[in-house]
Amino acid sequence: MVNPVVNTQPEAPLPSPGKNRKTHLHLMLAFFRSGILGFGGGPSAIPLVHQEVVKKYKWMDEEEFSDTLALANTMPGPIATKMAGYIGYRVGGILGGIVALLATVAPTALMMIFLLQLLQTFKDIPWVQHMSASVVPVVAVMLAVMTWDFIKKSGSSLGWKKAIAFLAGSLVIMEFLNIHPGILIVLMILIAFIPERKRGEGTS
Repeated sequence: MVNPVVNTQPEAPLPSPGKNRKTHLHLMLAFFRSGILGFGGGPSAIPLVHQEVVKKYKWMDEEEFSDTLALANTMPGPIATKMAGYIGYRVGGILGGIVALLATVAPTALMMIFLLQLLQTFKDIPWVQHMSASVVPVVAVMLAVMTWDFIKKSGSSLGWKKAIAFLAGSLVIMEFLNIHPGILIVLMILIAFIPERKRGEGTS
């Protein structure tokens, strides 16, 4: 008689419900803050998402965040919701993705519903007209800081000469030739992928 094989390896412990609830709470707070303070649309919320995801909760490192941002830019739809859905799913599963999406979209949607009529009523008051304009310099500084972080990362990984060449080329292609950034990102991925694939086939 053959004895059954007994698995002596300890099973991986399941995450506790309390830990999951804490993770989902952190996701809700992180994307609520970035969504409610992201004046001016999706791009202005990206530095806030970066602050929450990379620096505060450390769910991603700089490289993972920049790769996620680059791929999200190639896909249709608002950038903030795409980032929220993916990061929420990665950190907290399906429920985490739903929580992050709701925390990003619901607060601003509710504010639009309840405050639009109020703003329309008082739109001629000077302080209302300058309310959004006063936030623009702060958003500009946040975007500039994140941009400089990405440039430094590119310089250290590609070398400064190549990084500056890519930077200048991207500027010309997007601003002067009016080519969509998503097309440029896909092209850069292919440029990086094809030589690596050929090199792998050559060594096999």
